[in-house]
Order: sequence, then structure tokens, then C-alpha cells
Amino acid sequence: MGELRRIIIDDREIEVDPALTLIQACEMAGVEIPRFCYHERLSIAGNCRMCLVEVVGGPPKPAASCAMQVRDLRPGPNGEPPVVRTNTPMVKKAREGVMEFLLINHPLDCPICDQGGECDLQDQAMAYGVDFSRYREPKRAAIDLDLGPLVETHMTRCISCTRCVRFITEVAGMPELGQTGRGEDAEITSYLGRSLESELQGNIIDLCPVGALVSKPYAFTARPWELTKTESIDVMDALGSNIRVDTRGREVMRILPRNHDGVNEEWLSDKARFVWDGLRRQRLDRPYLRRDGRLRPAGWAEAFAAIRDALPGRRLVALAGDLAPVEAVWALGRLTAALGGTGECRLDGAKLPEGNRAAYVGTARIEDIDAARWVLLIGTNPRAEAPVLNARIRKAWLAGADVQRVGRPADLTYPVEDLGADRAALARLGASDLSARRAAPGIVIVGMGALTGPDGLAVLAEAQAIAAAAGAGLLVLHTAAGRVGAMDIGFVTEGGLAAALDGAGVVWSLGADEIDIPAGPFVIYQGSHGDRGAHRADVILPGAAWTEESGIFVNTEGRPQMALRAGFPPGDARENWAIIRAASEALGHRLPFDSLAELRAELFAAHPHLARLDEVPVNEGPALPRGGLGQGEFAEAIADHYLTNPIARASEVMAELSRRAHARRMAMAAE
Repeated sequence: MGELRRIIIDDREIEVDPALTLIQACEMAGVEIPRFCYHERLSIAGNCRMCLVEVVGGPPKPAASCAMQVRDLRPGPNGEPPVVRTNTPMVKKAREGVMEFLLINHPLDCPICDQGGECDLQDQAMAYGVDFSRYREPKRAAIDLDLGPLVETHMTRCISCTRCVRFITEVAGMPELGQTGRGEDAEITSYLGRSLESELQGNIIDLCPVGALVSKPYAFTARPWELTKTESIDVMDALGSNIRVDTRGREVMRILPRNHDGVNEEWLSDKARFVWDGLRRQRLDRPYLRRDGRLRPAGWAEAFAAIRDALPGRRLVALAGDLAPVEAVWALGRLTAALGGTGECRLDGAKLPEGNRAAYVGTARIEDIDAARWVLLIGTNPRAEAPVLNARIRKAWLAGADVQRVGRPADLTYPVEDLGADRAALARLGASDLSARRAAPGIVIVGMGALTGPDGLAVLAEAQAIAAAAGAGLLVLHTAAGRVGAMDIGFVTEGGLAAALDGAGVVWSLGADEIDIPAGPFVIYQGSHGDRGAHRADVILPGAAWTEESGIFVNTEGRPQMALRAGFPPGDARENWAIIRAASEALGHRLPFDSLAELRAELFAAHPHLARLDEVPVNEGPALPRGGLGQGEFAEAIADHYLTNPIARASEVMAELSRRAHARRMAMAAE
């Protein structure tokens, strides 16, 4: 930021950065400026003209405040600060005129429009418009586009603000929308009439200031004033995107992003936004017992009795699934330890060292990507593993960052310099001179695909060494929302998953649906959906989904965040920590807490950093010893972006997106 400049806005004098636009300066002065096309995270278009203000001493006409910077203003005749007015008759008349033009062709279908109640055009027409129109000609109509299963279009409502075009081009990096024609024939359309393919396309629904782009799965189902709004955290990946869950009664009706500059800005991946229909299907709503080879309904007392009968003389192993909150894992760990068993959370086989947070989380923050001028990707495809993080890397590339990759090639929506796909390429990079990289900030991002091999620790050590040599931060990109929290509380077994399951007599699976438990052990499955884990179970304990219980999730950078309860679990299903607490009493090892508050008090006493919500601790730990790199290419951490957990696999929308993605891959292979 350079030298500040004084400016007078509506008789209030403030000092601002001269690089700011007038609309930003007005916001700093507490003055609201209406706008349709302007968005602070997109390029400036200046085409809606709703943000007009009067610049005293300037041209005798209103000026677009989004397209004029403070440095463009001239001082007064005696050197006085420039004066901007936002409430003069000129400005009022200009805004009324712009609003009249915008409404010329806009259809009067507010009663059936899904944007009703949260529509910028409605709000600004009430605040700045007039109650009549001088236009008597027939309204123009436009053909609706088929953009796929997520975004429904009503293009007659479009006011050509081009927010959707700018987002899909600049942020998502897939220029699939554009504007054609001139004058009354101008229209937003997709190239060659194709549907959208971006994993971030749902964000154009939020960006659209009118009802031209609305959510197709949510269409005609609810009104915003009917919904209860709950702040929560997304668990579809490990980024920890801040979300708002809107419910009506017990039912989740939609999921929207919340702004958090340090994590997801204000974007949300399509999987996180549209997975809510999976919360309704294939739910476990009562306990089950396997009798005569078949799972049959039972009561809680019967289920706990079956577990009590199965435990004597058998070694207990507890597995923490990808979506398990810290509180449930803590309770399960306490019970498992009391019963002489062990726990494990690294279900994909990732070699993450216990107790060394600088190694299994890293030393960088997500927001460090913004300032990075060098980004190195090791064994990761961020577009599939965390699409919002991928958009952040793209933003760094747009700002001039060099992006290099050691791993399998993939289209990440920005150019990447491929250094090789195997471990030999990583070794060559580690042996090279990286001192020149110290001149500018950098970040090394290592994915689970690089750490799941037998030499995972050696790969992680090499990534640490490269980051240290280049003066860069290290970010370990996890794929499981509950993994870092479980690592923080030490829910691991020396030797990993294979060592934990070796000789296990009873397996307590807390939502562990991504692995195949071998035949032999007695399996207790505690989870929300009838997925792979439930099919293998001898006892099923129906748990709450993540929207149905309050829980802490630690994201991939080590930031603890609270997901608040938005609804209640169906039938006899209960919160996961409460199930474990009730089971402990039935098994004769009563856990010393009777409420979630008491559990958290014990948890925070043992791990104080978990109580500091929304803070990223300084991660410390020794550097891992280098050496022992194997051979061969790095694996892919995710086989299908849309079907990574039981909630997504129960979603019809995710199934359709997966089918379309598979069809595109097959078509590309055929070419």
C-alpha cells in the first residue's frame, strides 16, 4: 500500500489507498453503493451503470464508481481533497434511469422465481427505482440454456452483468460461457451449446444478481424465509470450507458458502454445494444385528449386549472414518484404550508421522498461496482433491506464480511445468540447487497420492527438504475432513492400518467406508449410511451425519473449526459421541462425561489448540530423515471426485455428475 490520499465522500473526509476504486472508498466511508456487475473478486466490467456517483469538479455527468480509482480524481482549485457525492439529484435521477432500463425486458415473474426474497434486482428496484415505466413495447424473450444438472437457466431475466462469464473464465479457469450479439440481441450463452464441466460452476448461482441462474436441484422447493440457517463446515474434502446449511424441519434444503478469506474466500465446490440430497437416502435409522447371515432390526440394548458378548478374549481395533468429528474420535479412543485396544485413522495407508504436526500438516497456511511466486505440487491433483484450493492456486498463477508438478499429468485449468511423474523426478529436484527460489515466497503442496506408498515417509521427508532449501512453506493436502483432528489426538497405531488389523478380533468402525475389512473379525459399524461398512457389519449402530451433530473438524492446514448442528438424525439414530458414551456404560467402562460440554472440556485440557477455533497454530516438529525413496509413479489419491464418501454415494446428483465425468473421460480417450 502506497501513500494514503484524502477524499471527501458525502461530507465525510477519509484517507484511503489511491489504488482503491470509488465504490471501495465509499464502502470504507460507510456509504452503500448499489451495483449489479461489480464484484470484488472478479475483474471490473463497468457495464450495469448502477453504481453511478457525482464527482464534484469533474465532467457534468455521473461517473461509474466501480471503474474509477481514487488516484484519478482531481483536487479542488486550492488543493482541497476531491469530493464525491452519492445522494444528489443527479445521482438519484441516474439510478432511476438505469433501473428503468434494466426492467424494460425483465419479466414480471417474481412470484414463481427462485431468487425471490434474496434478489438484488428486487432489493435495488425498491430502494432506488420508481413505481412506473414509460416502456410500452413488447418485452424481449430469450431461449433458456441447458447447462447441465446443476444450474437452471431463465435467460429472459438476464441483465447481462457478465458475472457468470467472468467467474467461469477467471476463477474456475474454464471459459465455457460468453456473450454474443449486440444491443437487444446480446445474450449470455455457452460455447457450442454444451453443458458446464467445471467443479465450481454452482458459484455462478450465488453470483447472479437476478433469477437467470438458479439451482436446479433446489428449484421450486422452498423460500428463503421458510428456512433455518445454520453456520457449519464442509466435510466433502479437507479444505474446511465455511458453509451455511439451510433446513426446513429435519430436512436439509440447500448448502451455501460463507465468506472466509483464509480458507475458501466465498467459493464452494459443486460436491459440497449439491451433496445434500445424499443426506436423505440410504440412511441408517435403527440398530441392526446379523442373525443367520442377515442383518435384522434390533434395539439399542440388544446391540450393546451383542458387542459385550463379542469382546471377551478378542483384540479390539477402532477405525476412524473420513467424516468423523474430533469429539467422536476422542470418545472412541478413550473407550478403546479402556478395553485394551488400539485405534487408527490413516485408512488410505498414508505414512503420516504421529506427533509431528510440521510433517503431517505442514508449516504453511492456505492463504500463503496468494502471495506465492512458486508453487510445487507433489503427487496431488488439487482440482480433484480440493477444487476451491485449486482455484486459489490459479489465482496465484494469474498473479505471476510459477507452478511445477511432480506427479501424473492432469488439466488443472492453468499451465503447469511437469517435472516428471515418478519418484526419480522428485529425487532430481531434491538434489538440484533451489537457492534461487528463496528470493520470493513459495509453497510446496504434497498430496496423499505421494504418501500412500511404502516409501511415504521418505517422500514426505524429501518434500520437507525441498521446501527448506527453497525457503518455502509446506502444505500437506489431505483428502479426509476428519484425518488431521484424529492425528492431533493421537488416534494412530504404530505400523499403520495393516498393523492395526493384524490379529484383530473385533473392529469398531466409526464410518470407515473406504476400506474392505478382511473376513474374520467381529465388525461393529457406527455410521449414518448403509454403505460398504454397513454391509460388512455384524452390529450396526446408527449415527448422525455431520449436519446432525455439533463437531470440530481440523482442516488440512491445521485450523480447528466448529460445524454446528443444523437438524436431527432420523429415527433411532443418535449423535456419535453419545452412542459411544452409552456403549461404554453397557460394556462396564463408563466414560467420565455425560454431555458434549464435559467431553470437550476433557478434550481441550489434553489438546488446548483444539479450543482455539479458527486459529492456525504454528506447527512444530523435527525434519524427517531423508532417504529410502522407492521407484515408480505416484498414485492418484481420488479415483472419482464425486463419489468419495457415503453421503456423496447416496446422492443422485453426485451419481449424475460422476456419470458425465466418466463419459467425458471415455470420449477424450477415444479421441
